[in-house]
Amino acid sequence: MEQTITEKRPINITHPGISNGLVMLMAITCGLVVANIYYNQPLLVQIAETFHLTINQVSIIATITQVGYTLGLLFIVPLGDKTERRKLILVKTFGAAICMIAAAFSANFYMLVAASLFVGIFSSVPQLLLPMAATMAPATSRGKIVGKVMSGLLIGILLSRTLSGFIGAHLGWRAVFLIGGLATAGLLAILSVKLPKNPPTFEGSYASLMKSLITLTKEMPTLRQAAITGFCMFGAFSVFWTTLVFLLEGSPFFFKSDMVGMFGVIGACGALAAPLAGKSSDKKGPHFTILLGIIAAIVAYVIMGFSGTSLIGLIAGVILLDVGMQVTHISNQSKVFALNPEARSRLNTVYISSSFAGGSLGSLLGARAWSAYGWPGVCVLGTSIILFAFLINIKKSKQ
Repeated sequence: MEQTITEKRPINITHPGISNGLVMLMAITCGLVVANIYYNQPLLVQIAETFHLTINQVSIIATITQVGYTLGLLFIVPLGDKTERRKLILVKTFGAAICMIAAAFSANFYMLVAASLFVGIFSSVPQLLLPMAATMAPATSRGKIVGKVMSGLLIGILLSRTLSGFIGAHLGWRAVFLIGGLATAGLLAILSVKLPKNPPTFEGSYASLMKSLITLTKEMPTLRQAAITGFCMFGAFSVFWTTLVFLLEGSPFFFKSDMVGMFGVIGACGALAAPLAGKSSDKKGPHFTILLGIIAAIVAYVIMGFSGTSLIGLIAGVILLDVGMQVTHISNQSKVFALNPEARSRLNTVYISSSFAGGSLGSLLGARAWSAYGWPGVCVLGTSIILFAFLINIKKSKQ
């Protein structure tokens, strides 16, 4: 049974509730910290010029940052069930600030790659905050509250490109990393005062904690389905956003990084769907909204595939893709959090690790598709990945 996974000496905790102010702080934190992972994407061409790299070589920066994020999810986020979450969040936020500043002062490409890896590892803070919010929220409004916190994360993912593109065009790519690091340090000071303690729910060794990830995955088919869906959706999402800079800075657009970053503002409009997705998941069930999100993403890639030289077509595609991504992700996460309250950090680890593994692979394959086949190849790749997620979820609906 998915609801009755046995925990090793679980600790009984109370749920004090969550205020609107704390929800807002969590949303802002998610946005500012996760932005550290995506600042580099509009800057890849500038970084390539600085270190005399090819497009394939510089794309490693985007990929390695997401690899680091996945490693942080897999090996650190599960500790949110075993240790006090507030302390863990503060330590990781501190690490993210230091690594961002280190990236700004990288003397060579290899130093930047190393700094980017650790930026990713320490920037998995949102995946500790989301289980924390889900634990403190009433069951009847959990989807709505998770949606609000997620909206901050999703806006951060998208607007990070806008800020990065604008700052990079005027001050250079190093300034982006420096400002991001200082902003994260400022956030750390606020969190140390405002963030409440959140007791652990698991007693046992780190080895038993990690072993339980395998047990949860084996015994919960719903978790496996959500993980595969997240892998595909984040993969297709990264295929697009990693290669968009190459499309827009070349013919026929010849945009600079500030204009490329403006597409993040367009995509952020889709973040308005986050709280609505949470409400819909509470009322109609997550499977319905997951299918809607997948269909929206497929339509987005079809539109962009036939209008790669049209700004209107790209704008429509960006909005649809981001709406589809957000609706699917929030619905998946609400479904996962409901499986076992005492294991939310670990459930989230399985789901998000799979999602960002897909994102890492999407960044890598997207760059290869662009180099080999141009924009049509990118759109075929993205559509194919999302279609697999659609088939997985349609199969489930017929069972």
